[in-house]
Amino acid sequence: MPKIRAASVADHRAQQRAALVAAAREILEEGDAGAVTFAAVAARTGLARNSVYKYFSDRGQLLAEVVREATPRWTARIRTEMADARTPEESVAAYVRAQLLLVRDGEHRIAQALAGDRDAAVLREGAAQAHAQILEPLIAALTDLGDDAPHRTARLLQGFVNAATTAVESGDDFDAVTRRAVRLATGAVTSLAGPQ
Repeated sequence: MPKIRAASVADHRAQQRAALVAAAREILEEGDAGAVTFAAVAARTGLARNSVYKYFSDRGQLLAEVVREATPRWTARIRTEMADARTPEESVAAYVRAQLLLVRDGEHRIAQALAGDRDAAVLREGAAQAHAQILEPLIAALTDLGDDAPHRTARLLQGFVNAATTAVESGDDFDAVTRRAVRLATGAVTSLAGPQ
């Protein structure tokens, strides 16, 4: 029987599961979702390949757990960036900057790698939930601004972020893209306050 280095068997299993998810995330951050196999994840954690099946029934379940685990971290970072905003407009600006910082720091590579994966259909529901959670702080800021359709506006503003993400990933200057995306997003929000 393998030696357990935890307070209990349950703690040991939780540690092993977390290690497998972390290994899958590392592989995704390298940019190739196809490289996330049970053999590769097992090798990174020092487990036997067949041991991975004790924690995940298939590869899709493992990848879905990576997305589920990453979402609160992304959302927390966005909320942290928005916390110092004094006005709803500043909150919108912080929201845009926060997401682009996640892109700059490589967090977006996980989503990018998963987008074209053969198990992408399995991941769509988790990705939809992740996007909904990421939009929550922006929707709150828009509501504070008196937006009569904050969900719709948030999805449209996310379009600025998505376009800026594409620009940054294509090699455009991070600071210049971020400044422009922030100006476009805050300008759009400010224009909603005027006559319709």
